[in-house]
Amino acid sequence: MPPLAELAERLPDLMVRDQRRLQRRVDGARRIRNPQARAAVAAEIAADVEAATLRVQRRLAAVPPITYPPDLPVSQRRDDIRAAIRDHQVVILAGETGSGKTTQLPKICLELGRGVRGLIGHTQPRRLAARAVAERVAEELDGPDARPGATVGYKVRFTDEVGDNSLIKLMTDGILLAEIQTDRLLSQYDTLIVDEAHERSLNIDFILGYLRQLLPRRPDLKVVITSATIDPQRFARHFGDAPVIEVTGRTFPVEVRYRPLVVPAGIDAGASPGTGDGDGPGAMIERDLPEAITSAVDELCAAGPGDILVFLSGEREIRDTADVLAKRQLPNTEIVPLYARLSAAEQHRVFQPHSGRRIVLATNVAETSLTVPGIRYVVDPGLARVSRYSNRTKVQRLPIEAISQASANQRRGRCGRVADGICIRLYSEDDFDARPRFTDPEILRTNLASVILQMTALGLGDMADFPFIDPPDSRSISDGVLLLRELGAVETASAPEQSGKPAAPDRAGARMRLTPLGRKLAQIPLDPRLARMVLAAGDNGCVREVMVIASALSIQDPRERPVDAQQAAAEKHGRFTDRQSDFLAYLNMWEYLREQQEQLSGNQFRRLCRADFLNYLRVREWQDVHGQLRQIVKSLGIPVGSTPADPQNIHLALLAGLLSHIGVRDADKQEYQGARGSRFAVFPGSALFRKPPRWLVAAELVETSRLWARTVARIEPEWAEALAPHLVKRTYSEPHWEKKQAAVVAFEKVTLYGLPLVTSRRVNYSAIDPALCRDLFIRHALVEGDWQTHHAFFHDNRRLLDDVEELEHRARRRDIVVDDDTLFDFYDQRLPADVVSGRHFDSWWKKARRSQPDLLAFSASMLVRAGADGVDERDYPDAWRHGELTLALSYQFAPGTDADGVTVRIPLPLLNQVSADGFDWQVPGLRAELVTALIRSLPKQIRRSFVPAPDYAARVLAAVTPADGPLLAVLERELDRLTGVAVPRESWQLDRVADHLKITFRVVDEEQRTLAEGKDLAALVDQLAPTMRAAVCAVADGVERDGLRTWDFDALPQLVERQHPGPGRPARAYPALLDQGRSVAIRVFATEAEARQAMWLGTRRLLLLNMPSPIKQINARLSNTAKLTLSHHPYHGVVELLDDCVACAADKLIAAGGGPGWDADGFAKLRGIVQADLDETAFDVVTKVERILATAHTVSGQLADWQARVQPQPQPGRSREPARRAGANAGLAALAPALDDIRSQLSGLVYPGFVSATGWQRLPDIARYLAAIERRLEKLPSDPDRDRQRMLQVEQVTLEHQRLLDRTPPDGPHGEELQRIRWMIEELRVGLFAQTLRTAYPISAERIFRALDQLPL
Repeated sequence: MPPLAELAERLPDLMVRDQRRLQRRVDGARRIRNPQARAAVAAEIAADVEAATLRVQRRLAAVPPITYPPDLPVSQRRDDIRAAIRDHQVVILAGETGSGKTTQLPKICLELGRGVRGLIGHTQPRRLAARAVAERVAEELDGPDARPGATVGYKVRFTDEVGDNSLIKLMTDGILLAEIQTDRLLSQYDTLIVDEAHERSLNIDFILGYLRQLLPRRPDLKVVITSATIDPQRFARHFGDAPVIEVTGRTFPVEVRYRPLVVPAGIDAGASPGTGDGDGPGAMIERDLPEAITSAVDELCAAGPGDILVFLSGEREIRDTADVLAKRQLPNTEIVPLYARLSAAEQHRVFQPHSGRRIVLATNVAETSLTVPGIRYVVDPGLARVSRYSNRTKVQRLPIEAISQASANQRRGRCGRVADGICIRLYSEDDFDARPRFTDPEILRTNLASVILQMTALGLGDMADFPFIDPPDSRSISDGVLLLRELGAVETASAPEQSGKPAAPDRAGARMRLTPLGRKLAQIPLDPRLARMVLAAGDNGCVREVMVIASALSIQDPRERPVDAQQAAAEKHGRFTDRQSDFLAYLNMWEYLREQQEQLSGNQFRRLCRADFLNYLRVREWQDVHGQLRQIVKSLGIPVGSTPADPQNIHLALLAGLLSHIGVRDADKQEYQGARGSRFAVFPGSALFRKPPRWLVAAELVETSRLWARTVARIEPEWAEALAPHLVKRTYSEPHWEKKQAAVVAFEKVTLYGLPLVTSRRVNYSAIDPALCRDLFIRHALVEGDWQTHHAFFHDNRRLLDDVEELEHRARRRDIVVDDDTLFDFYDQRLPADVVSGRHFDSWWKKARRSQPDLLAFSASMLVRAGADGVDERDYPDAWRHGELTLALSYQFAPGTDADGVTVRIPLPLLNQVSADGFDWQVPGLRAELVTALIRSLPKQIRRSFVPAPDYAARVLAAVTPADGPLLAVLERELDRLTGVAVPRESWQLDRVADHLKITFRVVDEEQRTLAEGKDLAALVDQLAPTMRAAVCAVADGVERDGLRTWDFDALPQLVERQHPGPGRPARAYPALLDQGRSVAIRVFATEAEARQAMWLGTRRLLLLNMPSPIKQINARLSNTAKLTLSHHPYHGVVELLDDCVACAADKLIAAGGGPGWDADGFAKLRGIVQADLDETAFDVVTKVERILATAHTVSGQLADWQARVQPQPQPGRSREPARRAGANAGLAALAPALDDIRSQLSGLVYPGFVSATGWQRLPDIARYLAAIERRLEKLPSDPDRDRQRMLQVEQVTLEHQRLLDRTPPDGPHGEELQRIRWMIEELRVGLFAQTLRTAYPISAERIFRALDQLPL
């Protein structure tokens, strides 16, 4: 077994990749301490070394004989080239197209022994060129029948034709770029040929920069860079002044003719400028491009035999030009297209032998990459489609631009290979001279996101530091980074990468690294946007659909729209249209093609595509890309799925890669506002063109005549917000506390690249500004109490605070409760900084209260300001005691409002039990202010006796209590006692007393809704009488009855009670019988007095209905004189008078029987008593009434006589002495006041209904009072002055009595006393005007005043 050292010495003879692999194993074996284990590993390594040695030997034996075509310029310089490659690591080979450098360089390297210990890698910028060169080199090495895959292989997208023993590998530069990701040292190659480097594509520039970094680590690697003769020294300087070998091409003289599209009128397009006859000076004709090409072809056909190469900018132009030429039906002429997307067989037609003339219509693939044999003539329109990235709009543009001078010379060089050539340029010589010398490298005109992504994945550092030949513009780098950030592929590195790869700095200087998503993006060989769609599809369950769409977007649209068949194409393509999304049209097309392909043969399917205006080659490419993408997705572990996906999920995945391609419709301008202030319109070919949605996303934004959005779909703005949390900008306004959420809420505006995704959304603000949220939480929730919570401390604190604040209302002061800042400081000192909402508080307090349960509890002392003394809570009670009732009080300190001050709340069912008594005293806390205000309301002449008013108010209140009577009466008495100054009742000006000092009565229903309120209780009672009546009836529901004529009902309760909601006295109703004339009814009354009065009258009526009327007997017993006397009555008829007399008799008997009965037995007993004596008692009443009416008639006659004498009527024809007549009239006029007084007294004694109203007992007094009137009339003429003086005494007591009557409700508690005083006044009249009749008891005006004063009114 050879030792490890010997094995290590053999490694340099092995293939490069074997060297590195086995070297690592040898190094590892040396670290093994166990001899036996080390020996076993060495044996394994030795076996691998032997196998690797055999592999080298096989490859060495496979090197074929190498010959060179002698006519190629490169063959003639092969020794120089071979020596340069042998002696230098990098060689620059500059040679014009046709010099043979592309096909002969791999053979020269092979002859040098390269390709044995590693492949000779040979890159081409295009797949077509890679495949064609591989076939050509294979033919030269292995024979005309050789095919790639043996000595020579090739690898392009979707095709790998490289065998294990292949020595030369043709490939696109994109393939080499992809291999760098997995093979950082490119260890499978020992030689690399970078062909067509002058094209300066993005891939070529990156490869050249990477190789410059790699070569010091791979001294064994040889690099050959080939270029057209376009500034080769630039490449030499890039590689440290590498040697440059220039090889001239095989060329014949080439004539350049300029045939611009715009020519003077009348000049033959094929003639040289300045020849021919013009139609007139200055007249110009502009030809279209197909016309100019046709003219050029005609001109070249006339020049002689030979093939023609026409350069065009794209496939469509090739197709249109081919159609125009085909219609010319040129004899013995074949028209052949040449572009990268053609199949291999169609591309091979260009290289196959042919007869006649061939016109090759090619893109710039034929400019440098391929040498088309047999070309003698070139038509150069001077145009090419160039991809350019706009730093302003951040979109890739595909304008057709004028080519550079270098490209024009390359095109010219394509002719003159086989004979003298002609190049017709379809532009002027001045135009050529004005063009730039070289074409801009692609790195200066494209988005660099893909390159930055790959460089970051490879850990190549900052792109600005990467050794590009032409460093890209910093703005382009920044835009690339921005796109990667948009896709979520990169992030700012906060720490070094764990993998050891250095993070690349972005343009702001921050270190940038790939995210996990970015690492996946780097593994997908698609544009980063498309790759992002595929990854997002994995999260949305729509991978199958998005792979179809992404692969379609990566190629040219398979749908063709020929100019001459646009309508037919539109109809065919319309089958795939989706009105909401152009993307879904690809899915519909894919499903259609898949179904048809399963049913048709290959040729049938190709014809179907042609009939449906679908490009078969693009369809096949679409399928190839999809297949490769499916393999990559599988390798990444992303499930594809088989069930159809929701269209919304599909568009969510698509939107993930197109966040900067969204737009919102500007209806005013009929266009869309896009990202970063751009504006675009929907491309007319879109299905959404006619009905554009408000929001859309576009697969691409292409600027031609204007910025167009192609392949668009409707989206919702909230989708973009969910996908772009790292991109959206959020601004907040109006943060405020919300009780329902128990948190601070603000309005959020969300924009993406300036587009308003959300204009005003309510969001929780706690995570945005915790400090502000904490302040607002404390101030609103805890201090102001705007919070719904279950915490006991909170409710206890609020109750305590309410109590103290209520005291402020009651005392009508604003200096009792501490201010909000004090309460804020209390909570602020106790709550931690992270308590910013109700939820945070709940979490914290759940733990904190276990150890400090009283931490947040208020105390009464801390809520009262220092110096807020003199306020006693007992002076502002919560309830008012009103007899047996307890009525709730509320306080409001709101000057100017109706309820300012104290309000007593009266439930409607209790309104009938409430009187105004006592409420005039106010609550104790406001009593002193009230009395002071009352004193100040007095007229000045009285008020000045009580100065200062507050002192007199205090002295009065110190001596009295509400039990002493009505407030005004007590004040009058006490002020008189203190000063001797009498205060007449009418002197109090109550309207000058502030409203808050007057009790407000508020009547509420069972739901505590206010029915009425005001300062006047009596007015409220009148206002609510119907409502109160209904409430009272509800208390005694079912008691009332009508039409009763006998006692055929149950016992009548004197009181019905029902408890109303809440504590306190129950609601009461008082049932009684109601006199209805011919029957009685049972009614309920609000007060006991009303019920008592109604019960008496109702009982009387029911009794009289149940016994014979005594009126007939009375009439029989009366004399004619008595009947005549009774006719002088104030009633409507004698019958009414007699009924009143019977009623009076019944009242006397009912009273004698103990009053009304409340049940059937009591009523029956009372009926017996009344019926037994009714006849006699009624006759007795009639007899008394006869005397009264007789006297009243006499008095009335006397009053009539006196009235006639006081106002005599003049008699015609008679005259009296004027002086005597005037004296007599004056004497009579002095009697008028007395006569008016007598007349008023008489009407108060005898009136309809006076009999029963006066009562049996007082009827004799009425007769005596009438007799006293007669005596007064007799004395009046003799001494009217004396009568007037006595009448004045009567008027004084009468006025005071009337004043008290006016202030007393009819059913008031003092009604009987006032009635007694009324009869005392009648007795006073007897004593003053008819002393001889004697009074019933001692009487005087003083006695009456004392009786009036004793009434608490």
